[in-house]
Amino acid sequence: MNNKDLRRHSSIVVDGVEQAPSRSMLRAVGFNDEDFKKPQIGICSTWSMVTPCNMHIDKLAEHVNKAADDAGGKGIIYNAITISDGISMGTEGMKYSLVSREVIADSVETVSGCMGHDAIVAIGGCDKNMPGLMMGLSRLNRPSLFVYGGTIQPGPGHTNIISVFEAVGSHAAGSISDIQLKQIEDTAIPGPGSCGGMYTANTMASAIEALGMSLPNSSAQDAISQEKVRDCLNSGEAVMNLIKQDIKPSDIMTRSAFENAIKVTIALGGSTNAVLHLLAMAHTMDVDLELDDFTRIGKKIPMVADLKPSGKYLMSELIKIGGIQPLMRRMLDAGMLDGNCLTVTGKTLAENLSTVDAYPDDQDIIRDFSDPIKKDSHLVVLKGNLAPSGAVAKITGKEGLSFKGTARVFDSEENCLKGILDGTVKKNDVLVIRYEGPKGAPGMREMLSPTSAIMGKGLGEDVALITDGRFSGGSHGFVVGHVTPEAYDGGPIAVVRDGDPISIDAESNKITLELSDNEIETRLTEWEKPPARYKRGVLAKYAASVASASEGAVTDKYL
Repeated sequence: MNNKDLRRHSSIVVDGVEQAPSRSMLRAVGFNDEDFKKPQIGICSTWSMVTPCNMHIDKLAEHVNKAADDAGGKGIIYNAITISDGISMGTEGMKYSLVSREVIADSVETVSGCMGHDAIVAIGGCDKNMPGLMMGLSRLNRPSLFVYGGTIQPGPGHTNIISVFEAVGSHAAGSISDIQLKQIEDTAIPGPGSCGGMYTANTMASAIEALGMSLPNSSAQDAISQEKVRDCLNSGEAVMNLIKQDIKPSDIMTRSAFENAIKVTIALGGSTNAVLHLLAMAHTMDVDLELDDFTRIGKKIPMVADLKPSGKYLMSELIKIGGIQPLMRRMLDAGMLDGNCLTVTGKTLAENLSTVDAYPDDQDIIRDFSDPIKKDSHLVVLKGNLAPSGAVAKITGKEGLSFKGTARVFDSEENCLKGILDGTVKKNDVLVIRYEGPKGAPGMREMLSPTSAIMGKGLGEDVALITDGRFSGGSHGFVVGHVTPEAYDGGPIAVVRDGDPISIDAESNKITLELSDNEIETRLTEWEKPPARYKRGVLAKYAASVASASEGAVTDKYL
């Protein structure tokens, strides 16, 4: 392969007399004559001081840049935005969270597409920037890979961000004092890195590694560690190899690869958000993936990781015993994974895993397949007259497998949280939070504040919650999200009333409003769509273009 072939995109920007103005501007940012002959590597950094998840990524980007240069490329760092779910949770600002995924995807496509980058390394560290980056890489379909920013260390007493949210509920219940709450608040987040359990960030990092789009073990490294530095340095070299072999995301992100990612997510007990994001990523790659695929795949894959939020351990502890690579090797040997899938190493998944050692004998974080936490998937897709197009529940078995109760309806997350904290919510309530879907909120907020308050008040076994919004990876309990059609689109959830009987059965995968078809139809006929909450700006544009949660909540499906 000659030099021009390695520079398929940048050569258009910098070659020839007519591109002298382009070269002149690039000289001002550090290019010399030799650099114009090298492949240009766009390095998309999500560094920001708005969240600890990403506060260190500027340094990681510099490591990738140096490694790309040393490998014969020319690195160019640019930034995409990020926001913090943990900071905006429970507020109006959280409506921008899922929207940011689309903005980030647009940014990668816009910058690297405009500037003629021959390859891209994307570095992410928080929930939405990770799938957003992957969607941007997919759209451009140039040699690319993803680097995970790494996980945070736990706070004193094995605390993390969820500890703080649940402490708010405990404080409302009178279980802890003002001083105790302040102590947890002050110490639970000790430094850089993504939230420490198998929440959405660590889930998506693991899924992306299983997909083949990051280097082995990238998902299982502390944010501040020599291992993460080496991951960055190796990525700079790896992306040059991808250019030379002309390996693109479309070669890696196949249907089989997505199924591998789903299987690993299930085994780890990952976030419900993975369903939404994997559907979106598959759409962007033109891979046919549907909500029902999660049900089909989930019947054969056990949940074996005892990780928070429902389990005992944090990601930092999984890292110490080897990360997810030994689990993937175990799954491969059991015939659960497709080892023929290509990865960003230029080798197959099976080749990457061939030298991986087993977990230590004395570990109890990852169980044997013969003794799982749950014999099949914890990600349960429910359907029924309350969710005709599907809903997604996170049922580990610890919450029970069924729940019957009566509806207590809230038209916003804020009102529900108030009802939990002030004692309005009682045992056997099925909390219904609606008009929080992709179009209705808009933005499909995460219900971490209500679910954490339920746990903190000791109601985890006595109350269920359903919503057309979604949940944080840190949410646990008997919770059902992604109810579709959403209330704003006239889904049945829009006409539920206080006191209506609701049943949820995770064994038969049913969610049922226990009313006659005639009664539901009458209510739907009488229902009136509320006015849009926003008339201008990004939220209005998002609401006008976003697809259903069952379709990944993407914004370009029906253009």
